[in-house]
Amino acid sequence: MTTPEAVIFDIGNVLIEWRPERFYDRVIGEARRKEMFAQVDLHAMNDKVDLGHPFTETIYATAEANPAWRAEIRMWHDHWLELATPVIDHSLRLMRALQGKGVPVYCLTNFGIGSFAYASEHYTFLKDFDRHYVSGHMGVIKPDPRIYRMVEEDCGLPPDRLIFVDDRADNIAQAQSRGWRGHLFEHPQGWAQRLVAEGLLSEGEAA
Repeated sequence: MTTPEAVIFDIGNVLIEWRPERFYDRVIGEARRKEMFAQVDLHAMNDKVDLGHPFTETIYATAEANPAWRAEIRMWHDHWLELATPVIDHSLRLMRALQGKGVPVYCLTNFGIGSFAYASEHYTFLKDFDRHYVSGHMGVIKPDPRIYRMVEEDCGLPPDRLIFVDDRADNIAQAQSRGWRGHLFEHPQGWAQRLVAEGLLSEGEAA
């Protein structure tokens, strides 16, 4: 089997932990968090941001539309970095190791325009991808097949020369249906082993 020509990283729960529920459990308690999430579809709100809707305005409008949870919903914006933390250090080392060997490394991520810009100022390694495929700028989110086609058309590589890591099975399945190589991220050690198996890194480089 030929070695992949580019590695594509998802970001949330691959390079940076994204755990809104964990943040709210800590701040308002699990019971109130469950009640809020049952009454307000905060993940649908976040999908709007990921599709390119304004970061601040979208979240604040949701807060105003749900006054019983106004303060808590605004935390999604005002404490955003506490929802998206910490960095998964081993995954970042793998990204750096690939780049050190001259392997093109891209990101394909469901991320808003404003939230990605904000995250990139704090997590500066997000600026270092060879190509950025950010849903907010593309106007489509994974696993819509259009976003994968847009990546293929932009990078110009055959699908079987792309290897993509993501923490969601539906995102991986859609990529694989187009001929991409996929890896469902469960822990960085498994991803490291896959990169070794693909001939992209040595055991030492993947440690």
